[in-house]
Amino acid sequence: MNKLIAGYIHEHLDEVLEKWTLKMEEENDDRFFQIMSDRIIDNTVREFGELIISSLTESDEIYTAKLNEFSVKVVQYGWSVSFVLKAITNFTNVLYVKMDEDGYLNDQNIKSYMEIMNNWMPPLTHNVVEAYSKVWDRTVQVQKMALQELSASLIPMFDKISVMPLVGTIDTERAKLIMENLLHGVVKHRAEVVLLDITGVPVVDTMVAHHIIQAADAVRLVGAKCMLVGIRPEIAQTIVALGINLNDFTTTSTMQKGVEQALALTNRAIVEVDEQ
Repeated sequence: MNKLIAGYIHEHLDEVLEKWTLKMEEENDDRFFQIMSDRIIDNTVREFGELIISSLTESDEIYTAKLNEFSVKVVQYGWSVSFVLKAITNFTNVLYVKMDEDGYLNDQNIKSYMEIMNNWMPPLTHNVVEAYSKVWDRTVQVQKMALQELSASLIPMFDKISVMPLVGTIDTERAKLIMENLLHGVVKHRAEVVLLDITGVPVVDTMVAHHIIQAADAVRLVGAKCMLVGIRPEIAQTIVALGINLNDFTTTSTMQKGVEQALALTNRAIVEVDEQ
C-alpha cells in the first residue's frame, strides 16, 4: 500500500500540488505566496511534493538529505513552524480527497490506507519540524553573532577619539562583548575619549545602565574618558525616574554635540574657514 500511495502521488503530483497550493494560499498567517516570485513558489511547491514521496519510498539517508535541504530553504523564505505543520496537514487532506474522488479508496483498502497514514504522518511531522528547528536555531545563532559583532565595534573617528554605536537590546552576554571590544579598541586605537552612542538602544533600564557604567569605569582604568551620547528625551525621563546616577558621565543628546566636546577634551575644535 505504501508503494501504491507513493505511486499515486507521483502520477498525480501536479494536480495534488495545485489543489494544495490553493489551500495554502488561504492561510492568512503567512505571506510566502504573496511576496515570492512564481518561479520560487513553483520550485518550492514541487520540492515539497517530492519530499513527501521521498519519505515513502527512499532510504533514510537520501530522505534526510532532501529534508535538510528543504528545511534550509523554507527557513530562508520565512515559513513559520505553524505554516510547516499546516502544509503537511493540508497535503494529506488534499491527497485523501483526490484519491477518494478517483476511486482509489474503497471499503476494502480504506482501513489499510488509514493505518499507513497514521503510521506515516507522525514521524514525517516530527522529522520535518525537528529539521526545521535545527536550521532555524542555527540561523538565529548566526544572525545573533553577526549582530553582536556589528553593533559592538569601536570605530576610530579622529585621532584619539573613537565611537562605539550600540544597537538593540543589551543583555549580560552582549555587555560582556561590549566590554571586551571597548577595552581592546581603546588600547589598539590609543583612544583618549570614547563616545558610547545609545541612539539605537530601545530601552535603558537599571540593568542596561549598570552595564554602561561598568564599561565607563573600565575605560577610565585604561586611561581614557567615556562619554554617553544619543540620549533621547524618553530615555532621559526613564533614567531620572529610575534614579540612575550618571553624574560621572559627560552626556549629550546627539553625536554632533558629543564630537564637539570630545574635540574640546583633546584640545581641538571644529572651525569654519572663510573662503578667499
